[in-house]
Amino acid sequence: MTSLVSAAVEAPDIDWAGLSPLLALLGGSIVVLLVGLLRSRTARHGVVPFLTIVSFAAAGGLAVWQWDERGALISGALALDPLYLLTALGVAAAGVAATLLGVGTAAPREAAHGEFHGLLLVSGAGMVVFAGAQNLVVTFVGLELLSIPLYILAATELHRRRSLESGLKYLIVGSVGSATLLYGFALIYGATGATDYAAIRTALGDADLRDDVLLLGGMAMTIVGLCFKASVAPFHQWTPDVYEGAPTAVTTFMATATKVATLVAMIRLFDVALPGVSDVWGPVLAALAAIAMIVGNVGALGQSSAKRLLAFSSVAQAGYMLVGVVVGTQLGAEATTFYVLAYLVMTAAAFAVVAAVEREAGTDDGVAFEGLAQRRPVHAVALTLSLLGLAGVPATVGFVAKLRIIESAVDGDYAWLAVVLVVGSMISFAYYLRLIARVWSGAPREAPTPSTAVAPLAGADPVGDAVSGVRSPAPAVLGAVWPTTVVAGIAGAAVLVLGIVPGPLMDTVEAVGRSLPTIF
Repeated sequence: MTSLVSAAVEAPDIDWAGLSPLLALLGGSIVVLLVGLLRSRTARHGVVPFLTIVSFAAAGGLAVWQWDERGALISGALALDPLYLLTALGVAAAGVAATLLGVGTAAPREAAHGEFHGLLLVSGAGMVVFAGAQNLVVTFVGLELLSIPLYILAATELHRRRSLESGLKYLIVGSVGSATLLYGFALIYGATGATDYAAIRTALGDADLRDDVLLLGGMAMTIVGLCFKASVAPFHQWTPDVYEGAPTAVTTFMATATKVATLVAMIRLFDVALPGVSDVWGPVLAALAAIAMIVGNVGALGQSSAKRLLAFSSVAQAGYMLVGVVVGTQLGAEATTFYVLAYLVMTAAAFAVVAAVEREAGTDDGVAFEGLAQRRPVHAVALTLSLLGLAGVPATVGFVAKLRIIESAVDGDYAWLAVVLVVGSMISFAYYLRLIARVWSGAPREAPTPSTAVAPLAGADPVGDAVSGVRSPAPAVLGAVWPTTVVAGIAGAAVLVLGIVPGPLMDTVEAVGRSLPTIF
């Protein structure tokens, strides 16, 4: 007994510099939460968003600082590699955009500024953990750390029924997805006797284990759980309602940062831990990718709400990105990583314009976009570039991203999946061009007066009444439009510049492919 008590306990070796992007997000969440307790209006409305932006920017800067470092963090729980660092950069960019889009809106005020921005930072930290995890337990911890704050953030417009409904739906469906993923991880552990990705990969070298029922069941449940989070059809049912009902700033963060983290986590899990059974999970993921492309594009055709249109579009885009994971090659990992970063800037530009239109018209219905080019040319150009990029038009970063995905599919003997991708992209032109036509045609629509856009009756549903079907303006959305202009302008310019000069981003992404065989 004495020897046990006196035995030295070895603490895990912690690389604080490697953890610095994650620490910046977690530390920032504590700071903004404390500052949000101050009674000063300036502190709550100005200082808290500023500190949030500083925290996200610091995380991105620290990721750049650590770019040349390679290794493992906290006894191998997290990887210090380009996938981890690129995720931190993507989350930082999405977080800055979401914070700017939230300035002057109802959600931070009704939920309290400190809590709103603190949850945003905690969710970002969870995304970084989720993408960097090389252990099943840590992966699940990261998933829950990113998800729980988002459940709350989706319902932060407390006086809007649709926002509360979106938060509840996201909580219920997200919990089902998380539980399914956890059961899948448990079965994989039961089959391999390991939770570390490297140990799982080694265990799968046993030919008899590849046909084990526990392993097959675990992989099936893991795929379902991850597809829930990535909005891959047919596990996408929550996406349109949550995207439409959540505050636009939160929707922007969900649509961009969550996609980045989830797809990176899938690359790490399937292409690093489970490559030995790619002949089992590969065809399953390929079928899901094809279904997502078809369901997402066809579902978007009948949408009048811009946020619901972008929600169905995100389902199709998830299918495109999944192709790179399916092929299970270095080229596929690079193609998916490039695509998620391209998707981030394209989607941020689109939602910035949606936020601006909501501030002026109180609705995201398609008719509100008519004449936008005459009212706000910067927003019109940014939205046009974004939608053309999502459709895959040349000279945009979306075209380059789709080209690399198609190349990886053909190289990985999934040419039929590349054909489905091309057909899906052709279908997408119908709804993307329809919205673009509204932006550049029609007479300019006058913004509603503050009395009609900001002061609905207490208890009324500002997005739409379930009984009457009448859509009324969202509450307290009028305010400064300059944050949306900043996000739309920068992201829209990135869509064009990275489409014409994609070399720097390609070189950055190639570091992902080079790191995988050496680190893992």
